[in-house]
Amino acid sequence: MSNKNVDKEKSPFRRSAEKEETRIMVFGTFDGLHQGHINFLKQAKNFIQNSFLIVSIARDKNVLKIKGKYPDKNERERMILVEKCKLVDQVVLSGIKSHLPHIIKMRPGIIALGYDQKAYVQNLKKDLKNKGILIKIIRLKPHQEKIYKNHLLKTKK
Repeated sequence: MSNKNVDKEKSPFRRSAEKEETRIMVFGTFDGLHQGHINFLKQAKNFIQNSFLIVSIARDKNVLKIKGKYPDKNERERMILVEKCKLVDQVVLSGIKSHLPHIIKMRPGIIALGYDQKAYVQNLKKDLKNKGILIKIIRLKPHQEKIYKNHLLKTKK
């Protein structure tokens, strides 16, 4: 787990100056960063003022399970790539067997899902509520989805 700001508390909110910071968590493979990813991260970061953006990087094994193939870059390389993005405050690796423990550990106030994210989301709010986590889940808008999808970008090369 990487943390650009090591002084963050574990609660979903943190006091900064006079306002509280809301932890927003997003999930993805991020096998390269294209304009669609940047737009996705901007939407999440700017959803609310004083946000703290946490990006969960999909594990290689889970990418294989969901997409049917391994990503071009391994999970550590993808993590390093996303850490370089100035919109991102913290980068973590997702769980391997279950997606819930790392979400519970990070305690976001908001989960922002991409327009096309379907894996693990069907009962997410209910599953977290059963663990004592009340959370807002939002769905972000696509950004030129007929252009900025990794599999479409790779076929153009």
